[in-house]
Amino acid sequence: MKKLFLLDAFALIFRAYYALSKNPRMTSTGINTNAQFGFTTTLLDLIKKEKPTHIAVAFDTKVATTRHEVFAEYKANRQETPEDILAAVPHIQQILTALNIPILAVDGYEADDVIGHVAKQAEKDGFEVYMVTPDKDYGQLVSEHIRIWRPPAFGNKEEILGPSEVCAKWGIQNVNQVIDILGLMGDAVDNIPGVPSVGEKTAAKLIAEYHSMEGALEAAANGLIKGKLGEKLVEFKDQALLSKHLATIITDIPVEFDLSLTIIEEPNREAVKEVFSFLEFRTLAKRVLGEELNAPANTNNTSNEAVKDTANSAGADLFGNPLPAAKTSAPSLFDAVEETKILQGNSNAANTPHAYQTILEEQDLKNLVQNLLSQTVVCFDTETTSLDANQTSLVGLSLSYEKAKAFYIPCNASLTTSNILNILSPFFLNTSIIKVGHNIKFDMLVLKWHGIEVAGPIYDTMLAHYLVEPEAKRSMDMLSVQYLDYSPISITELIGKKGKSQGNMGDVALAQISEYAAEDADITLQLKTSMDQELLEKEVRDLANEIEFPLVEVLRDMEFEGIRIDEKFLNDYSKELSRLAHEHEEKVFAQAGLRFNLASPKQLGDVLFEHLKLDPKAKKTKTGQYATGEEVLLKLAKEHQIVDDILAFREYTKLNNTYVEKLPLLVNPKSGRIHTSYSQAVAVTGRLSSNDPNLQNIPVRTDRGREIRKAFIARDENHVLMSADYSQIELRIVAAISGDPNMCQAFRDGMDIHTATAAKVFNVSPEEVTKEMRYKAKSVNFGIIYGQGAFGLAENLKISRSEAKEIIDSYKKEFSGIQKYMTEIVQSAVDKGYVQTLKGRKRWLRDIHSANFTVRAFAERNAINSPIQGTAADMIKLAMIKIHHAIKNEGLRSRLLLQVHDELIFDVHQDEVEIMKNLVLENMRTALLLPNDVPVECEVGVGQSWLEAH
Repeated sequence: MKKLFLLDAFALIFRAYYALSKNPRMTSTGINTNAQFGFTTTLLDLIKKEKPTHIAVAFDTKVATTRHEVFAEYKANRQETPEDILAAVPHIQQILTALNIPILAVDGYEADDVIGHVAKQAEKDGFEVYMVTPDKDYGQLVSEHIRIWRPPAFGNKEEILGPSEVCAKWGIQNVNQVIDILGLMGDAVDNIPGVPSVGEKTAAKLIAEYHSMEGALEAAANGLIKGKLGEKLVEFKDQALLSKHLATIITDIPVEFDLSLTIIEEPNREAVKEVFSFLEFRTLAKRVLGEELNAPANTNNTSNEAVKDTANSAGADLFGNPLPAAKTSAPSLFDAVEETKILQGNSNAANTPHAYQTILEEQDLKNLVQNLLSQTVVCFDTETTSLDANQTSLVGLSLSYEKAKAFYIPCNASLTTSNILNILSPFFLNTSIIKVGHNIKFDMLVLKWHGIEVAGPIYDTMLAHYLVEPEAKRSMDMLSVQYLDYSPISITELIGKKGKSQGNMGDVALAQISEYAAEDADITLQLKTSMDQELLEKEVRDLANEIEFPLVEVLRDMEFEGIRIDEKFLNDYSKELSRLAHEHEEKVFAQAGLRFNLASPKQLGDVLFEHLKLDPKAKKTKTGQYATGEEVLLKLAKEHQIVDDILAFREYTKLNNTYVEKLPLLVNPKSGRIHTSYSQAVAVTGRLSSNDPNLQNIPVRTDRGREIRKAFIARDENHVLMSADYSQIELRIVAAISGDPNMCQAFRDGMDIHTATAAKVFNVSPEEVTKEMRYKAKSVNFGIIYGQGAFGLAENLKISRSEAKEIIDSYKKEFSGIQKYMTEIVQSAVDKGYVQTLKGRKRWLRDIHSANFTVRAFAERNAINSPIQGTAADMIKLAMIKIHHAIKNEGLRSRLLLQVHDELIFDVHQDEVEIMKNLVLENMRTALLLPNDVPVECEVGVGQSWLEAH
């Protein structure tokens, strides 16, 4: 059977480029290869899986199409194509030429026209045709022998659509009706106008009832379609017919293609090697050629070359040629079409020699411990019944201290959990052995709940990768493929998707768990070698050893401690919020003159803008309903009292639903406390993030929101809560790193920085600064370093743009050092490709050279504020480490519980209040000394609740 696959080049190129936009692939010379890599990966996967006999790729040309002749505005609204995509097209065409895959393009016609024409021609010649595209418009071409082949996406497999599938998707009787629907609904991307207010659902209903666009238009003209819809169809009849013409794929191009040229052939090996070398596609080269290219001298995407066993390289390359015996590791390779899927590495447990042993006997475990105690580096991993470290049970532990060698100890098989941990405790408590793990905090916390405190030093491969690629994804499986060219056993294959979501290993055979768990420890240990080299090359090893790795122990203990909440207060407060919400809801109904669902944005919009007519210029969202967000309502607050009541109802309802009612449900039954989880490897600036629940997000802007902090209380009558907060830390860092003399001096003199700023900006003495002046100065202080201009300041302060510009100009004059810093740090980012904090934490800014102004401006803002935010993050992390160690070294009963941005919260024993005040203040102030003698100041408060302490 002849199988012809026709690829829509640009549809696949754009898809590939944006799939990796959050984690761009860059060559060592700074070329973004998202599009090239993603397109090529899709192509090679398709060839391997579908084994086509014929293949071709269709491109658009730069020449205006026949559609432009009938509608000049066709595609007029399209955004400018990203420069990285434009640069990628010649590379992709080089790749296709090297693979001996023909390129199809005809001036005056688009790629879908070319594909439609060739598909129909091939169908007549007895081919089974597959159009490779994610584009829905191709549904009109589908027939018994022509189908759509949609690439995999979002965890799903590829999708093949024939006539029945297309009709089911659109709710139509035949595929020709796809054009009718497209004509009615239009296409904003291609600037096909369609009929205003007619979306896909309305179009589908019309076609289902009237069978064609022409039938619907005729029905409207005869008065059979009532209301606004009928009026629109009559008014925009000509536009609808034009749109249908524009949406119709042309299948009779005046060109005859020689389909024999599409027969799949052997690649031009030298040409493939040349283009893949330039793009640094080393693993793709191995897939196509059966050999790996030499690594470039310096690249952001590659790992150390680890020579692997050569006896297991039997097999064939993509085109059936025997693979050579030798093979080496490959660089980072992610599937650009499906972000969550990793390309399979060439090695796996089935073809790689390894020695994994299951330990079932007590004496074997004791012998293992003796071996462990003679090691300097050991990786360990836990297998558990769930992903909640505070409530899970141990299934087993795995350990590895040598490549391709690992041990798994199942719990409660021959040995009980307590017996296993008792025997292993000398290893866990040994302070001279480096303990390695991937997200090791989870394992350490699990063990702490089982009575074992893992002693440092520790090494976390996840955190190491976070420091070298802060914006990348970093699952162990992903890094294994990237750095080791090895595909680990999939947890989904082992326990299924449902089991994965629950972390449940309970029903899996011991032999399978053993292989999976032992491999985890083995691979993580191997990753350490690659990460060591990366930390050195990126010059962030000190950051790992001084901050990120030591912080793991601190966060483990904080998460273990949790914090007590006052459930009675929350229950009472919930009733109070419900009462207030109901009160304001009734006020809204009274003013509106009718009852409706106030929680429904659609119903609210109709009441405000159609019933009450508060704003004749009110805008609708893409879904066709009025926008009723907070920003919209705040602008209307002056128009009608009803808006204040709506906002009050929303605030009280949200506080109740999101926090007050939810917090008691999150109390851990074992501890009676709430335990958040801190993530170190999420925020690119270095900030910690809090999850399950997010305690960094407790509201502080309103009195009612702040009241929730009353619910967080000391552990018992012998303790109080202590809050320690850095004072204006980011502004102090701005002053210190910019060296601005006026701002530095203001901090050295202990002045209120906003008053000092106002005095300079408004040219008055500090005593003459009014509350309004200080407020404006505060807005400038915090706004200007984050890219706020006159427009933003004017909006924020509700002043004219000219006044805002005067304030900013005066600020830049009086604090010229800050402006100088901003200019110089952006230039440094342009020169180096990154910026860094005082401790050397790096933020790579690949878009700093972009020709797109918006993209480049965003990178420039990040260049300015990342060193500031990152230094603040480094400072509080260092303070946490120092305070944690001091508490332990002095044998205090007080504990660090929470970190919320620039604030630390402690459970403090009544007898240790003064000791802790001094200890906390000293360590926070000295955690990271700032340049230019800018002092670091903190404020400490004590109370029975978080609100009282703060």
